[in-house]
Amino acid sequence: MTESIETPSRWVWLTSLATHFTRVAPGRWLALMLLALHAAVVFDADAGWTQAFLLAHYGLFLLWQPLVRSETRIEPRLALPVFAMAAALVLLDSTWVMALWLAILAGLMGAVATSQNERGPRWAYLLALGYLLALLLAWVLPQSLGDTALPDGLQAAVRFGLPLLPLVILFLPATRQRSTSSTLDFIYGLMLSLLIMVMALGVFAVVAVAKVSYPWALVQTLLGMAALLLALSLLWNPHAGFAGLGQVTSRYLLSVGLPFEGWAQRLATRAERERDPESFVRDALADLQELTWIRGGHWQAARGEGQFGEPAAHSVSHTFHGLALTWQSPRPLTPALALHVRLLSQLLGYFYAAKVREQTLREQAYSQAIHDTGARLTHDVKNILQSMKTLLAAADMSTPEDSDRLLALMKRQLPQLAARLSQTVDKLKQPSEMDVAQLPAQSWWGALQTRYEHDDVRFFADAIDDTPLPQDLFDSVADNLLTNALRKRQSEPGVAVEARLVLHPLVSLTVTDSGAAAPEHVARNLFLSPVASDSGLGVGLYQAARQAARVGYRLELTDNQAGRVSFCLQATEGEGNP
Repeated sequence: MTESIETPSRWVWLTSLATHFTRVAPGRWLALMLLALHAAVVFDADAGWTQAFLLAHYGLFLLWQPLVRSETRIEPRLALPVFAMAAALVLLDSTWVMALWLAILAGLMGAVATSQNERGPRWAYLLALGYLLALLLAWVLPQSLGDTALPDGLQAAVRFGLPLLPLVILFLPATRQRSTSSTLDFIYGLMLSLLIMVMALGVFAVVAVAKVSYPWALVQTLLGMAALLLALSLLWNPHAGFAGLGQVTSRYLLSVGLPFEGWAQRLATRAERERDPESFVRDALADLQELTWIRGGHWQAARGEGQFGEPAAHSVSHTFHGLALTWQSPRPLTPALALHVRLLSQLLGYFYAAKVREQTLREQAYSQAIHDTGARLTHDVKNILQSMKTLLAAADMSTPEDSDRLLALMKRQLPQLAARLSQTVDKLKQPSEMDVAQLPAQSWWGALQTRYEHDDVRFFADAIDDTPLPQDLFDSVADNLLTNALRKRQSEPGVAVEARLVLHPLVSLTVTDSGAAAPEHVARNLFLSPVASDSGLGVGLYQAARQAARVGYRLELTDNQAGRVSFCLQATEGEGNP
């Protein structure tokens, strides 16, 4: 009974201890890790105590390490290198193994220090980096070279002076900030580790070849590395007018495994030749099968999807501008190749979006052409119906004595209405032939007067001759302007309407009425966009203005005041002259 009560209490104690460990700041683990390392390396003890301190050091390192989050479950394949490194560090009594471990730790310290935003943690990691370098250069490296006779002052400074740095870290203000791991930080750490290893091997080479003392070999190695780094810095970003190693390296990383410029040029050429967005993407991806590091993939867009190449074990996906791309490769992509794939996906997405917009504009242009043709023909039919209503009204109001005049009117008007209706049907069949037919000005002017001879419209013309006029344009504009002016009489009785045709020096047709002026907002947008209309679609004058612009004329509201509202259709310079 007593044992069953004690067992749960043990689990509670272990749980509270684990919770307490999770609350310890990373800087505390770092300081304890360095102190355990110092005790194992510097103080002369038997093998058992040294291995115990090394094992404690490695355990504290696992509690501090910034590579894997503490709550992450470690897979066996990742745990194997961890235990292998611990076994090598504890079981192998070699100063070169310790030097390698110190170089790795120094690289990690440098990587973590660059990612710190606060001053306190940054100073802590810089102190740790200084401690590791001092321990390596003043203790481990001389012993690895066989120079064990260190000065007594140096030995005392290393044994009792260096631990002050971990103690300072231990008593720095605690912070819970963890370093933000990134590819750039690991690159800094790797470069720092490599520099330390090169320095150690350089000292060994100088001692072995030149047979000089360790301090002088260290000075020579440091001077040589300083000169090399200075030369590399000048070559990385020179100021002599040529590209440096930095630009060459960036160009290599951006073009690794692919002639990027050649593929982009082929992509632009294909974009000019291919109109369908999905076909363009399919052909562009088929051209990428020459890449050895891309086995295949899958693409999906709004109007289709497809595959290219062959399936592979690893994949990466990107989506840009409605184009989803999945790239498959036999091996995981390196950071440079992953950036390269992202650039390819983004470039394909931009081209695909451009092709989609181009197709949308074509469809809109086609719909707009249909709308323009339908609107113009609708107004033509409406004007013909208005003329037929006028004839029917004249027939209803006629008396038996007016039968001869009515018959003559019908004989004049009905053939014209039939001809205009036939032209409208022909335009509907062949919209491309609109605005092509020309008619002599004298014939057109006479036909216009005949159509409106019973509407009390006054016609004025000077020197009418056979100057050719675009029949469709003048019929459409004249009917629109006269119909709108005559419609004012329904609300404003007594409105006078007149039409004037001038052929020289420029052809112009002016329709004027004595009704009310058009509102300012209507007059401002009359020829720029459709306006609200209670008697039609509101696009008559808008379509007429666009039709006039296509054949070299312009339609304007030349006068807009109460009692005088004038619209003028006039040829531009060089158009409409005999």
